[in-house]
Amino acid sequence: MLPALPIVLPIAAIAAITKFHLAGENLSKYDAPRLPVTFNPKEPSKGANLVKDYLIENFIKPAAGQGSAMEQLAAKRERFDQGGLTRKFDAEFITDTASFGNTDVDGEWTVVKGADPSRRLLYLHGGANTVGSAISHRPIIVNIAKRTGCVVFAPNYRLMPENKRMDGVTDCRAAYRWILENGPDGPATTERVAIAGDSAGGNLSLSLVNHIKEKGLRKPDAVVAISPAVDSTFSAPSLKTNFETDLMLQPLAGPLVKTPKAILLWAGWKINKMSPSSPIVSPIYADLSDLPPTLIHVSSDEMLYDDACRYTNKARAQGSDVKLQSWAHMCHVWHIFDEMLPESHAAFDEIAAFLKETGFSA
Repeated sequence: MLPALPIVLPIAAIAAITKFHLAGENLSKYDAPRLPVTFNPKEPSKGANLVKDYLIENFIKPAAGQGSAMEQLAAKRERFDQGGLTRKFDAEFITDTASFGNTDVDGEWTVVKGADPSRRLLYLHGGANTVGSAISHRPIIVNIAKRTGCVVFAPNYRLMPENKRMDGVTDCRAAYRWILENGPDGPATTERVAIAGDSAGGNLSLSLVNHIKEKGLRKPDAVVAISPAVDSTFSAPSLKTNFETDLMLQPLAGPLVKTPKAILLWAGWKINKMSPSSPIVSPIYADLSDLPPTLIHVSSDEMLYDDACRYTNKARAQGSDVKLQSWAHMCHVWHIFDEMLPESHAAFDEIAAFLKETGFSA
């Protein structure tokens, strides 16, 4: 039996690390209670069908691009920015640099007519930590700014793969510290501050709130997370059950649903340079007590649906004020399709109402 030990021991060690360090606690206990869908029409709207056709043409059908992986990524980033560059917005965009400690991160202020510069919202854009910018997410940012009368700063945090995952996290932390003391007109303290983000930006928003709480910093008056990714161990059932209905994430997540869990965990550790269950990249694994008022938007048709439900149930169980609003027949981050979807504007109205309830916006 002794000759087998050199083989058995490493396998046992790998299995133990996978289970107890990389995977984290079993989150299935937060599947209950099953939360009802807030807005649940029987049939998708005309706008929802238009968005579905758009996603099929632009996300499902396109073949692999030409050139190296980085050249294809650069082209994708440019396409994302076109959504903000080709439209006219009733707002002023002011480039600025958030500086705190040894970190400088450029970004953009969005200022609408009559905005109150003492009410500031930090918006963290989505894009799977690899694409997106303050420009690409102008449709979401302007809609929130117009409905709340706040000014919004969106940092262009460092993206992967040319930067580490932690670099983007560090940039967002620095941007938050900076907007507490700086507005679009220069240095000035803030009366109200909020954080919002979508998808990967929703992940960064909820991770940032955990950091703020741990460090004893001034908490935001409100937090809004749109279709947030909260679990980098990819354990939620909806990743598979909603695969066919999530046309936006389907191309990106296709390999994930086919890959054994252990391989996913080790790949996540290698890519992110930290355990996939670290609260830094998986905010659901943090202590979720004493959070600021938080609103989560998610579609019951998207792959991240159970992420949102689990986060809400855990936070509520630990005494935090977290509100979940879900929509049927919507795509991932449907808010950005404000020119096609009436449901996008309904969602922005709900965000505005929430921010007013928390005292963030007048």
